[in-house]
This record gives sequence, structure tokens and C-alpha cells, in this order.
Amino acid sequence: MADNNQKPTNSRMANLHPEGKPRKKIWLQIIKWFFIVAMLIIVSGVGLFAYYAKDAPSISQAQLQSGGTSSLYTRDGKFLLSLGSEKRTYVNNDEIPKELKNAIVSVEDRRFYKEGIGLDPIRIVGSVLVNAKSKGVAAGGSTITQQLVKLSVFSTAASQRTLRRKAQEAWLSMKVEREFSKEQILEFYINKVYMNYGNYGMGTAADFYYGKDLKDLDLAQTALLAGMPNAPVTYDPYVYPEKAKYRRDIVLRAMLKNDKITKSQYTQAVNEPITQGLQPKKNNATSELRKVDDPYIKEVISEVKSKGFNPYNDNLKITVNIDQDAQQKLYDLVNNGSVPFTNDKMQVGATIIDPRTGHVIAIIGGRKLPSVQLGLNRAVQTGRSTGSTVKPVLDYGPAIEYLNWPTSHILDDSKYVYPGTNIQLYDWDNKYEGKMTMRHALEQSRNVPAVKTLSKVGVARASLFARKLGVNVPSDSGLSVAIGANASSLQMAGAFGAFANNGVYHKPQFVSKIETPDGLTRNYDSSGTRVMKESTAYIMTDMLKGVLTKGSGTQARIKNLYEAGKTGTVKYSDEELVKYPQYKNSPKDSWFVGYTKLYSMGIWTGYDNLKDGTPSGVGSSSAQLLYKQMMSYLMTDKANKDWTKPSTVVRRRIANGTQDKVVSPTASNSSWQLFVKGHAPKNPYSEVTVDKRKDEDDDVDTRFDTEDDTSSKGQSHSQSSSSSSHAEQQSSSQKQSSTSNNNNSNNQNQNNNQQTENKSNNQNNNSQQNTNNQNNQNQQQNQGNNSNNNH
Repeated sequence: MADNNQKPTNSRMANLHPEGKPRKKIWLQIIKWFFIVAMLIIVSGVGLFAYYAKDAPSISQAQLQSGGTSSLYTRDGKFLLSLGSEKRTYVNNDEIPKELKNAIVSVEDRRFYKEGIGLDPIRIVGSVLVNAKSKGVAAGGSTITQQLVKLSVFSTAASQRTLRRKAQEAWLSMKVEREFSKEQILEFYINKVYMNYGNYGMGTAADFYYGKDLKDLDLAQTALLAGMPNAPVTYDPYVYPEKAKYRRDIVLRAMLKNDKITKSQYTQAVNEPITQGLQPKKNNATSELRKVDDPYIKEVISEVKSKGFNPYNDNLKITVNIDQDAQQKLYDLVNNGSVPFTNDKMQVGATIIDPRTGHVIAIIGGRKLPSVQLGLNRAVQTGRSTGSTVKPVLDYGPAIEYLNWPTSHILDDSKYVYPGTNIQLYDWDNKYEGKMTMRHALEQSRNVPAVKTLSKVGVARASLFARKLGVNVPSDSGLSVAIGANASSLQMAGAFGAFANNGVYHKPQFVSKIETPDGLTRNYDSSGTRVMKESTAYIMTDMLKGVLTKGSGTQARIKNLYEAGKTGTVKYSDEELVKYPQYKNSPKDSWFVGYTKLYSMGIWTGYDNLKDGTPSGVGSSSAQLLYKQMMSYLMTDKANKDWTKPSTVVRRRIANGTQDKVVSPTASNSSWQLFVKGHAPKNPYSEVTVDKRKDEDDDVDTRFDTEDDTSSKGQSHSQSSSSSSHAEQQSSSQKQSSTSNNNNSNNQNQNNNQQTENKSNNQNNNSQQNTNNQNNQNQQQNQGNNSNNNH
């Protein structure tokens, strides 16, 4: 029995491990499959590499030797300018010191001379492991040859760091290694790299930073230049000397480790001050074109970077939206005395866009400025209050859009105290005119009706409307934002452009197209976004026409041109007037934003510093006068077309003093008003009669105004055309507003204001924000003090 019981056990063990062979077979199977999988991976990798490499762009010696700068072209394909130095110091191989070559190779590609194919497998494996962990392309294994290829034919944009691009880069690197010697590759690299301040190549940089040739630099200076291409802005010795020294010392340690310098040489070099031999910082010679276009170029560079490209390294062909003739004209107007300013320190920021596309065709960032590149651009600064130019965007536009208010909507210009405070709001003339239409309130830039309108709409809803137009107003702002919000001339030109373009907004843009050296093209033109109903845009434009014909903007008016616009002035705060009491009767900032169907223009004028002066005398009108001259130039030989009334807007003849009492089209003491369709009063008169009267009215003066009766319109045209001074213009507009608002029992004193024009520009109330609790009152009062405005 014992023998019988043991047999099965022996048999079982024998089956499992007959002489140990099954265990060996399992390991052989594992090894076999491992090699099969490895081969599949290798074959797949080679296949993928070949697939990507076949579409690699071509590369030539001319490309390798050229500078890395991008070039700007106009929309019609004409070369405008290069972003780099106008003169590059190219150094040939025999002019490049051995010390510089050693420094570059030591820090950038230690095995450069041993690489036979332009690739470093050790570095590549290291970068693959890092990238695998990060699930992206986080680290590079690029050799000097690969860097040269990248700078010559590829973009450095992060979005372009793909496997396809890396494969093509590797293929072209192998091609370059076959066709050029190591010394030639180093020469190309040394002359191509970007060295900050528009300098390309280390020969150019040696002269810029040290005023020397490369051969005359000491070891420490050579090491700094060798290390800068890694991050030329970060390692700027003028701005970031500590970071520059850190990078320089990394290069020196690499040279020491690579046995290219001795320990004593290293010690002496690291102890040398980073500023030793450094020339005083200077601006590159600026051509007249570069000087005129500088603010535009600055915004182009910013926009290109925001799209993920490096305009200094990527060899881009950038198509910009500039109209060079318009840019030159705008520059001349603010600098040659054609438009008067208070003095040479008074500044300006202005932007012109095409509302149909959003293309910025011209921009000016200041006047009477030194020849500096990429200087302060006041046209895009957002730290200044817009004054009353924000009213169409934040107050009346939303009221028409969301509440369907007609132009005849009655508002009460009467004593007003901000809710939750004891702060009283005043109008710019410290008067209240009583009940008036929305049209009249906007034309004459009355503050109380604007604040009451915003209160009715709601700040949160109004801020949403403004944001869709590119003007960022916090939704928790106080009510004082109704008469002044922080925005730039660029943003305001874009916002008013939506009114000009029938409610379709195009974000202002400087760049139309970017082409990379490897043949990729990206277009940035868009079809725009509808941000308001067509009826809202048309009604707003119709009201803003009156600002130029009989309102606060008569000095900007261009006779017989279909145009619309809005003024804005900002008062000094009480704290500022304590320091400069002589500024009491002057505005702090003066704005005008105006448009036709073809152009929208935003203008700010004022001073950078309080001590420099105040816009007094004719300077208080500089914004309007600049608009008038520039828009006259732009519209020369252009089609002067009026806006077409959409079917969603209806006209009614309304009795003055009422909001919706329809009267006969021939009735006196009445005016034409606009309503959103579906919200207009019933018309008891035949449509044929109304339509006939409408046509006659349009033929006579639609371009001027639609509120006055026929006789007062004729008077408005005559008076505003003959005005020759700021005070005369104000008197004229006040007389006209009195005629056109017979419904207002308080406007009988308007004609007495002629002699107080300059004073009126500065007697805006200290507007305060609406508060719901006592804790916010001080903050809102300060905001209100800084956003007071006149017209």
C-alpha cells in the first residue's frame, strides 16, 4: 500500500519538472517575446520617424546664415521692417576666438565634436525619460546642430514642440552634419542666436554690451555671451545682473569640468564683477519709420507672443494690419503742431480701427518723445478713467438692449444722493435740468440721468454688456462707474466699433497672419461676434450723431459727414486739488471717441504726471480737434454712407415733453424718436404719411439729428458750422439743446453758460458709488472722486 501511495506523488512531480526543462522553456518564451516586442517598437519607431521626416522642410546655407529675426509685412504683401538690428555684425570662423567656441560647446553640447550625425543619443535618452514622466515634451536633448536647425526653419513656440517636429528637426540635423563641417555649424550658430535688445549674433552683442570685437573680450565676458542665448532677457546684465552672473558662472564651471580652462583662470573669472567692461545701456539706432511705428510694433510683439510664438527667434513672416499712411499722418498731427496742445508735456494716446474687421490701422502712444524702442504706449494703458465716453457702453446701450428704452424715454435730472450714503451727485455745471429725454441726456452728457439709468439696468447686467464689447467693468462696481470706468483708447475704439458695425464686435487686432519657416500659416481674421441687437446699435448711433451736432462734441464735427461720437472729461480728485489748487478749472483727462461706418477712433489726452501741467485753454479740446483732422483725412475719397435703419426699429413723431404721445408728422413742438419694434406706441396716422415724412426728414438732416423739428435743425447746422472757439461751440450747442427740448422747464438758463465753458469742464461732481452698507462708503467715495466727468 505504501508503494502504491507514493507512485502518484512521484508521477506528479515528474510531470511538473521533468529534469528542470519546463522552467527553462518559460524563460526562453519570455525572452523571445521581449525581443519581438522590442523589434516591433523599433520598427514602428523607425517607420514613424520616416513618416514624419518625409514632410520635413528644406534647409539651405542661406537659411543657416541668416539672422533669426522676424519680418513684418503689410496686408498687401509689402515688406515693412525687421524686428532685429538693422545692422548685424557677422563674424567668420577665423574671427571667432577658440575660447568662445570652447565655452559654447562646454555648456550647450559637451560631445559636439564626437557626434557624427548631429544627434546625441545619451541626451536624447535622458530627455525621453524626463518627458515620459511629464507626459509631454518637458526636456530637450538638442545638440548645437539641432538648435541651429530649430532657429533656422522652425518655431520655438511651445505648441510646436511635437514628436513630428522633433523627428523633422533630427532628420534635418543629420542633413546639416553631412553637408557642413563642425566649424561651419558653430559659425552659423554664433551668428544666429538672439542676444536681447534686437541684437542677433554674438559679434553684434560684443559690440553692444562691451564696445569690443569678440577677440578682445576677457574670459568672464566671453562666458556671459556664451550663456545668454539660453534666455537672453532673463540673463540681461543691465536689468538682472545677479541672474546674469549665475549663468556666466555655470558656463565657467562647465569649461573647467571640460578641461578647457585652468582652476586659476576659473577663480579669476568668477570673481570678476558682472558689470566690468559693460558699456552704458544704449538704444539701437532708430530709423524714422521705426520711430513712427514704435507703438504699433510693440503691440505686434505682444500679440505674437500671446499666440505662443517668439518674434525674435522664430524667423516669422508676420502680416500686420497697419495702414502706414494713416500711421504717419497720426504721428504728424500730434507732433508737428497741426493739432494744438497746452504744451509739449501734454500727452496723447489714440487708436484707430476698422470696425468691420477689428483691424488696428494706426495707433499713437505719445507725442514729443525721445527715440526709444518699445516705449510707453499710452493708447493701451487702462489706468485712466474714460469719463462720460463710457455712457453709451455701460448705461444707455444696456438700457436699449435689455429694457427696450426708446430715445424719448423720460429721465429726471434732479437732486440725487447715492443710496446708502449722504453723497449728492451733481452734473458738470452744478445744475439740474429736470425731466428730459434719454437722447438729450446723452447729447448734453448729463450725469444724474446716466447714473439713474445704470441703477435701473443693474450694474451686473450692464457690466456683462460692456465686457462683450471689450471693456472690463467689475460687476460689483458702485454706481459712479456710470460716468467713468478705467479703459484704454484701444478698448474704447473697439467698443464703439460695435455700434458702428451694426452690433457686431471684432476684438481689435494688430496681426492678421503668421507664417513660420516650415511653411505653416495661421490666419487670425474672424467673422466677429454679435454682442447686441441691430436695433440697439442703430438707436445708439442715432443718438450719438447729436453729440457732434448740438451736444458736447461740436468741435469734433466734420460738416456733411455721417458720424457719431462721445466726449468725456475727468475731474481732479479733492486730494489732487489740495496739492495743485491752480488746476481747479481744468480737466484732468479729456477724451473723444468717434466713428463712421469705416473707422472708429478712441483718443485720450492728459498728462503723465500732475506736476507737468493740466489740459488748459485749447488743450482741453485737443482730443476733439485730433479726431476732426484725422477722420477728415481718413474719409477723404471714401464712401460717405449713412447707417441703414433696420426693420426692428420704428420712428414716431412724439410730442415734446412726453415719452410716447404720437402726433402728426407735421406737428410743431415735436420731434422724431426711435423705438424698438414691438415697443412703440400705436400710430393713429397713416403709414404712408409717416413714411413720406420720414423720407423728407432723412433727406434733410438724418446725418445731423432726429430730435429737433425742421426749423431748429436748420439752426443747429448753421450755428455749429460757424463756431470757431470752444466757448462759442458750447454756447451754440446749449442754444440748440434749449430749442430741441421744449419739454424741459429748467433749461431756460442754458444760454447764460457761454462765459463759463472752461469752468464747466471741471465742475463735475464728486461722484460716489452706490453702497448697500456703511463699510464700503469710504472706498466708493474715493472711486467716485476719481471718475467725475463733464461731457
